[in-house]
Amino acid sequence: MELNYLVPAAGLLALLFAWYLAGKINNTDAGTDRMKEIAAAIHEGAMAFLTREYKVLVFFVVGMAALIAILGFATHGAESLQPQTAIAYVIGTVSSILAGFFGMQVATKANVRTASAARHSANRALGVAFSGGAVMGMSVVGLGLLGLGIVNLLFDNPNVVNGFALGASSIALFARVGGGIYTKAADVGADLVGKVEAGIPEDDPRNPAVIADNVGDNVGDVAGMGADLFESYVGSIISGVALAAALGINNGTYVPLMVAAAGIVASIIGTFFVRTDEGANAQKALNTGTLVASVLSIIFTYFITTGLLDTFTVGNNTYTGMGVFIATVAGLVAGYLIGRITEYYTSGDYNPVKQIAAQSETGTATNIISGISVGMLSTALPIIVVVVAIILAYKFAGLYGIALAAVGMLSTTGMIVAVDAYGPIADNAGGIAEMSGLDPKVRKITDALDSVGNTTAAIGKGFAIGSAALTALALFSAYTAAAKVSAIDLLNPAVVGGAFIGGMLPFLFGALTMQAVGRAASHMIEEVRRQFKEIPGLMEGKAKPDYANCVSISTAAALKEMIVPGLIAVAAPLIVGLTPGLGKEALGGMLAGATITGFLMAVMMANAGGAWDNAKKYIESGVHGGKGSPAHAAAVTGDTVGDPFKDTSGPAMNILIKLMTIVALVFAPLFM
Repeated sequence: MELNYLVPAAGLLALLFAWYLAGKINNTDAGTDRMKEIAAAIHEGAMAFLTREYKVLVFFVVGMAALIAILGFATHGAESLQPQTAIAYVIGTVSSILAGFFGMQVATKANVRTASAARHSANRALGVAFSGGAVMGMSVVGLGLLGLGIVNLLFDNPNVVNGFALGASSIALFARVGGGIYTKAADVGADLVGKVEAGIPEDDPRNPAVIADNVGDNVGDVAGMGADLFESYVGSIISGVALAAALGINNGTYVPLMVAAAGIVASIIGTFFVRTDEGANAQKALNTGTLVASVLSIIFTYFITTGLLDTFTVGNNTYTGMGVFIATVAGLVAGYLIGRITEYYTSGDYNPVKQIAAQSETGTATNIISGISVGMLSTALPIIVVVVAIILAYKFAGLYGIALAAVGMLSTTGMIVAVDAYGPIADNAGGIAEMSGLDPKVRKITDALDSVGNTTAAIGKGFAIGSAALTALALFSAYTAAAKVSAIDLLNPAVVGGAFIGGMLPFLFGALTMQAVGRAASHMIEEVRRQFKEIPGLMEGKAKPDYANCVSISTAAALKEMIVPGLIAVAAPLIVGLTPGLGKEALGGMLAGATITGFLMAVMMANAGGAWDNAKKYIESGVHGGKGSPAHAAAVTGDTVGDPFKDTSGPAMNILIKLMTIVALVFAPLFM
């Protein structure tokens, strides 16, 4: 059917738009020689980390592909694991790697050009930073749909196409965990020694960890977030395709693909509504673009669902194309609401962050208590939103509706990633302005953009978490269909045991990643202290710090520490599913337990971290004593605790629950 060709064509359109934006950025002034020198160091560090990370992952990818192929050849039959799944798996990993590579290349060029544009106006700087983020966004959706479309054309078998999602998930976990450990090791070291102990400003060129910190913004929040949403995007589409095939819905396999393709067009149009006229508010401009993309996506989805789907029956229930449309919109609206809820709990414009700032006046302990309580409190509304979306989607379109709700939420991923990746570019621009000794007015502009970037990053994380819950549930439904699990019986001791194991895994995973950041940060702190002590004239600005050694420390620590958490996520479903006395029902219980606790922990950690960060910036704006006050010192410590919460452990929960579910789905034939 010709619709099969529209999907990779939409992916190619997104990549062409990304290429256009990249060319526009490259033609923008990169500033002074000093700015170019600093930007080159950040670019080289970021690309060096990505290259080393991907070299390590080659061994995992080859081993996993070989395992899938061997098991595929060892089992036979239409419902068995297919050896071609290994090919789809490799294509998925390569697509995710390329998305991160393209996005990182442009983000590390857009940062210096944003700083240069800020010498002229805030709105010009916003335009450059957003364009840089849009390259990442369009790379994610472009390579996602292009790769998925090619795999679908090659094999036309949903069981094989599942391998593409497994490949995306594998890279996403390591990219998120590795990038998160890298960036937080550098950030914690730079903050605790530079800002607290030495009393020098953020991004001061005398700080040895400052280049590593700026590199970390890119590997964590550009490549890491891109890989995270690439995985959710692909996983949601594939869950819809798999369920449609399992339930025998006529044209049902085309709908998720076409909704995603329409979302690309909507996102491209939405980017042109991020107005940067003089006097425009950055947050308002970004929100306008997102809203336009969402409204257009809803309109396109209506024609797709009602045009492709007739009335269909699943079991004793009958559904319509209009019902599928309502389910899809429920997911999209849920994503928008979660973004707004996240903004409320993490933006300095609202009470939760202001309360944390006020509590900082009485010391570090009250700052920490307030931040954790805000994080816990912030779980209530997102859970309610997701539950309402699930109930609505199921009521109007059954399990297939839940899958389409996830697709709807992620249909504007191109715009969401663009808005999110804008943040680290603006942050880097501020660092380059500081290190280059530009006019303080420039730093004021980049700080304002960075403050908006903190909020957009928090919104992006909230969106990623919400989409993870729906995607994991959709994949879980696909798993139960593939493994022929009719019910998850909580009176079955094996199922209860699996649920407890699953509920424990996010805590274990979170502990391992937090400890990894702590160990890596300790090495960074020791190195920064050593350089301040042993390099004569460093504090006076007469000597140059050894930036490269700090970059090397973060890189080595991240690559070493990301292995164990990644292997746990892949091994746990296989162990539970293949263990006598447990099996496919217990695995279903494990996935359910992990999804619930993983979602809650992800929301709590991401929002607490974002709130701590903006509470510090709120104090730095001049309230509660401003910079250098006891309240500021307490807020810096709170922000440091929140760093691994919001940028390592919290976001990695999304990928943990999705990766375990897609592993279960791909290997479902082995558990039967």
